[in-house]
Amino acid sequence: MIFGFCGGTGAGKSTLVEYAAQFLGEHNTLVLGQDHYYKHLPNLTYEQRCEINFDHPDALDFELMTSDLQKLKQGVSIKRPVYSFAEHLRMNETVTIHPKEFILVEGILVFEHEPLHSLFDCKVFIEAGEKIRVRRRVERDVRQRGRTKEEVHERFKTTLHTMHHLYIAPNKEIADIVIQNNGVIEDAAGALRKWLKNTIQ
Repeated sequence: MIFGFCGGTGAGKSTLVEYAAQFLGEHNTLVLGQDHYYKHLPNLTYEQRCEINFDHPDALDFELMTSDLQKLKQGVSIKRPVYSFAEHLRMNETVTIHPKEFILVEGILVFEHEPLHSLFDCKVFIEAGEKIRVRRRVERDVRQRGRTKEEVHERFKTTLHTMHHLYIAPNKEIADIVIQNNGVIEDAAGALRKWLKNTIQ
């Protein structure tokens, strides 16, 4: 079975996908994240690549991601790209991914490309309030990516809020379930586990 997980930045997708993988059995489950599938644009200078809006669907190589997911669905292994956010380029190496019983496809824009989301057996939308998502994104980027609070807030103001309203939030309508993740993560994880249990039975 292929499960798609979508939701805005800071909604808690990655954490809840980890919970889902644990519930389904990590030996039976693989996670395919959109972050590996940004377009490879070595013809652009580093400065030009830094200007790319990575929260817009045009930044993603949906064709390759869809092709790879089709292969996995057919039982064929893939060589998944490795993307460097430091250089905004694909690395030379790839990672061999073997098909498994459950495939979890995760990313803010994975519901935006119809040929991709048509491969999903079920679609999960993770929802959290705007202020909560901003706070979580600020905490993550400051801790993990060396950003300042001011930089992250400015990015929300200039890009992230607009992209969310245009390309992410509307896709809640095609989801099979909407998981609210505004409070304790264990509550959202419990609701997700209950739904997964009923779905796979």
